[in-house]
Amino acid sequence: MRHIATWILVALAFLALPHIIPGITIGSFKTALIIAVIWGLVNLLIKPIISLVLLPITLITLGLFSFVINALLFWGISWLAHLLGVGFNVNGFIPALLGSLVISVATFIAHKILAED
Repeated sequence: MRHIATWILVALAFLALPHIIPGITIGSFKTALIIAVIWGLVNLLIKPIISLVLLPITLITLGLFSFVINALLFWGISWLAHLLGVGFNVNGFIPALLGSLVISVATFIAHKILAED
């Protein structure tokens, strides 16, 4: 039940992104739910591999390169959504960077709110 609540909160954060950051568009709540699932799968399956491969760069930049990794993954999800015909679009790297930051903070807050004690 906690995972479903987290998924819905992250989807709501995706739905709020176009109102917060110019350059990001999302079609509907259904699209936000789909994108939230894709974001979760990317963070679970792809991000650890990319982070491991790019670990030397991340260490050299004292961890700041992880923001770039998140932004590129966020932008990649937009590209994947375009291929799938889902109404999610990110117009550029800066909106992707800001969007990934907002979603990361929203995910963190959702996990803290719904954490089991």
